[in-house]
Amino acid sequence: MAKIPRLEAQEAEKLLLKAGFKIIRSKGSHRIYRKGDRRIIVPFHTGKILHPKIVKQVLKNVND
Repeated sequence: MAKIPRLEAQEAEKLLLKAGFKIIRSKGSHRIYRKGDRRIIVPFHTGKILHPKIVKQVLKNVND
């Protein structure tokens, strides 16, 4: 099984925007993205690595 890459919030945001997601709102340090009926929330802390579960969610939604 392949290892999940380590991503920062900025990198995840680039992937989501490139895949057609739009930022719908921001609340505190979390940004909410939507594409059709799919929604994903990314904690946005500059310079910190995202939790592997969140990276997995981002990659799943980008590849669908």
